[in-house]
Amino acid sequence: MQKIGEIKSEIQAAEPGEYAALFEKYKEDTRSGVRKLLEQLHKKEEAYQKELLRTEKMKEFERKYEDLGYVCGIDEVGRGPLAGPVVAGAVILPRDCKILYLNDSKQLSAKKRDELYDVIMENAVAVGIGMASPRRIDEINILQATYEAMREAVSKLEPVPQILLNDAVTIPDVTIPQVPIIKGDAKSISIAAASIVAKVTRDRMMVEYDKVMPEYGFASNKGYGAAAHIEALKKYGPSPIHRATFIKNFIGQCEILKRLMVRI
Repeated sequence: MQKIGEIKSEIQAAEPGEYAALFEKYKEDTRSGVRKLLEQLHKKEEAYQKELLRTEKMKEFERKYEDLGYVCGIDEVGRGPLAGPVVAGAVILPRDCKILYLNDSKQLSAKKRDELYDVIMENAVAVGIGMASPRRIDEINILQATYEAMREAVSKLEPVPQILLNDAVTIPDVTIPQVPIIKGDAKSISIAAASIVAKVTRDRMMVEYDKVMPEYGFASNKGYGAAAHIEALKKYGPSPIHRATFIKNFIGQCEILKRLMVRI
């Protein structure tokens, strides 16, 4: 008779497509340890089926517009931070996309985002990334800089999409038809994928910035206004990647002007 520890390892390593075979294999085993393992497997199967249904629901907009041609999801990350760029992602997924767990990037752990980023980059029809620097944000304001980053992301797509699914906004100066969707990153797999691509791209940039400017804690705060970040800003002054228009409430105008001279 197979040891319970061996059965446990087998069940833990099982993929969803193997669950039914494992239920059949051990259904006659009356040992309490095996019964508990099968209960755990049943819960995993229920969670998997729930995720399948959730993902199918998130394909509603893609199915609605798929007859037009390529459907692209667009989202941005980084409108609120005190430092770093705003980054936009544009993603065209295949019609028969099988990727699970796509969601608003803020609802996912960093580990899960990294995993999904790799899956998206491997399976997407096309991915475009655009960004606007802190200097550009200061020049034209964060909203216009966000639109600029989104236009850049779309311009990098090959093939060109026939419809854009946007998270809540309508992007100016874009000729491709657009559909703004409130909370789109939780309602469309394409927008969710774009959200993840943008988030991971920006987070990795902030980790690299942290290596040369560790005093601000960019690796952990990603440029957002955490208490420790604001204290460092007051102590060390602004860095070349701080947004002058975002930090004026925390430091004096003279410090901002010094930063601008360094950036120029």
